[in-house]
Amino acid sequence: MPEPLFPHDDLGLALFLNAGDPAGRLTDLALMLDDQRVDVLELAVPFPNSPTDGPVIRRSATRALQAGTTLDTVLAELADLTPRLTHLKVALLADWSHSLRHRDPTATATAIRDAGARALLVHALPPRLRPAWQHALHHTGLPQVTTCYPASTPEVLTAAAHGATDAYVYLVAHYGRSGTTPEGGHRALADTVTALRTAAPATPVAVGFGVKTAADLAAVAAAGADAAIIGSAAVARVEHALSEHLDPVDELRAYLTDLRPRPARPERPGGPRTTPGTTTTRTTTRTTPGTTTPGTTTREEQPAC
Repeated sequence: MPEPLFPHDDLGLALFLNAGDPAGRLTDLALMLDDQRVDVLELAVPFPNSPTDGPVIRRSATRALQAGTTLDTVLAELADLTPRLTHLKVALLADWSHSLRHRDPTATATAIRDAGARALLVHALPPRLRPAWQHALHHTGLPQVTTCYPASTPEVLTAAAHGATDAYVYLVAHYGRSGTTPEGGHRALADTVTALRTAAPATPVAVGFGVKTAADLAAVAAAGADAAIIGSAAVARVEHALSEHLDPVDELRAYLTDLRPRPARPERPGGPRTTPGTTTTRTTTRTTPGTTTPGTTTREEQPAC
């Protein structure tokens, strides 16, 4: 069984960043996140004009694209980086049209897995191609990240929960663009978290959109989720560092310090996801020198949400 992406007791933490923003600093940023015990880096291969991202992430993607960042450059960096990580896991986000359109699904999934990514979220995959990608991910053993909304139908919630085994289901807090806060707060997601957990008790639920502060983390934990995903707030600290000629690694480290301590999660029904008394370990060591289906109509939205 793969090592769980998130802890069983405290709220897990995932950070979204665009690879290549800033250019040449992915390893430095990832090693800092590893030291800070961030659980997952949701690493996007940048693509232009995302319809669901706010201006902060869009500007970040533009900077990364202008620096020449592609899927191939990202995988090359990951292959060097991931053996050096002791805690952080990488979940890759790739847009079908920009990064995957002309690639063979099985060969691409294999390359992503071999580079050390622990999961893949395919953005904007056409419905007719979903079976091929689902087969490729299953064949290569690369887990998929699925997505849904609080307003998704019970059928979509169930399919998303079942489809994210060994990864996580990304519960998008509300319709809108990244960086915006859901009306009613994150605690109001408790019923949706319960529905996902009932459908697939072993699948972690991670909540994103509008998660910025320690209070937001506490609200996500109170909703019973396994993890919180911070996107725009983290990317904004990188952008601030670049505009003020500061070190983005130091800026992001300071931001993470402000979020401590992480809240404990209410115990989930049925206990932990692994057999009681068992533990999992990661054998890599650091060296000295860093849906229902795997496609979505947008980065956050499952078909028929």
